[in-house]
Amino acid sequence: MAEQKVRLTKEKETYLATLYGKALDAAAEHPILGDRFAADAVARIAYDFKALKLPRGGEITLPIRAWHFDQWTRAFLAANPESTVLHLGCGLDTRVYRINPGPKVRWYDIDFPDVIALREQLYPEREGYHLIGSSVTERSWLDAIPGDTPVLVIAEGLLMYVHEMDGIALLRRITERFPSGQLAFDGYSAGMLRLVSRLATVRGAKVELVWGVDDPHGLEKQVPRLRLAEDVSFLTMPALVERLARNGLSRAIHGMMGRLPFYRHLVRHLRYEFSEA
Repeated sequence: MAEQKVRLTKEKETYLATLYGKALDAAAEHPILGDRFAADAVARIAYDFKALKLPRGGEITLPIRAWHFDQWTRAFLAANPESTVLHLGCGLDTRVYRINPGPKVRWYDIDFPDVIALREQLYPEREGYHLIGSSVTERSWLDAIPGDTPVLVIAEGLLMYVHEMDGIALLRRITERFPSGQLAFDGYSAGMLRLVSRLATVRGAKVELVWGVDDPHGLEKQVPRLRLAEDVSFLTMPALVERLARNGLSRAIHGMMGRLPFYRHLVRHLRYEFSEA
C-alpha cells in the first residue's frame, strides 16, 4: 500500500524552501550534505516544489550552511556525550536524524505549533527526542527543560527574524539556566539585512529581517556569560567557494570579494561558549 501524501495549508508552504534545497543536494551526483531524510520528506509532501522561489544557488548554500552547523554539533556532542540540545526555530530541518545523537543526549526541536504538527506527520519518534510547539521567545517552554547538563543552542537561520530585545532576553534565560554550553547561529550584518529584504521584495516574497550583527563581541556585553569562540565568514568558506565558483573567472571574483571586509562580514557563522564562573 502506497504511503499517504502529506498535504499542506497555504500558510505552511513558507517552511519548504530550506527543506527543498537539501533535498536537491541529496539527489546531486556529489552531494554536500547528503540529507536523505530531507529527500524522503519532500517525496512525502503533496506540493509542487518546482514552483518554490528558491534563492539562486540555494541547493548549494543551504546544504553547506547546515553541514557547518552539523560539524559544530558533532564536536560538541563528542566532548559532552551527556548533554542537552536546543534546536531553536528548527523548521523542517532533520538535524537530529543526521547527527543521530547518543542515548544520554536530550534533544529538543522548538518551533511554532503548526511547524511541529507538520514535523509529527513527516518524521518518526526517537528516544531522547522531544518536540515543543511554541514561539522561541515565549518564556514558558524553557521551564519544562531540565537545566542539569551542558547545553548546545542551535539557532540556524533564526535570529535575524527575532527582535534584538526578545533575542537577548531568550539567550540570557538559557545561559542562566544551564551550567555551561555553546551557542551557534548565523548572523547577518545590517547591510545584509537590507540586501536580503530588497531581493525578497523583487521576488515577491515577504521577508522581515530585524536583528543584524555587525560586531559579534557586542553580544558578549549584552549576555555577560557568553564568550566568542569562533567567527567564520560564511561567504568565503572554502567549501562554499569551491561549489559556487564554476570557472576561473568566477573563482577570481570570489577571491577579490573575499578580501573586502564588508563582504566577509555580510554573513557570519558565530559560535559562543559559556561556563560557570
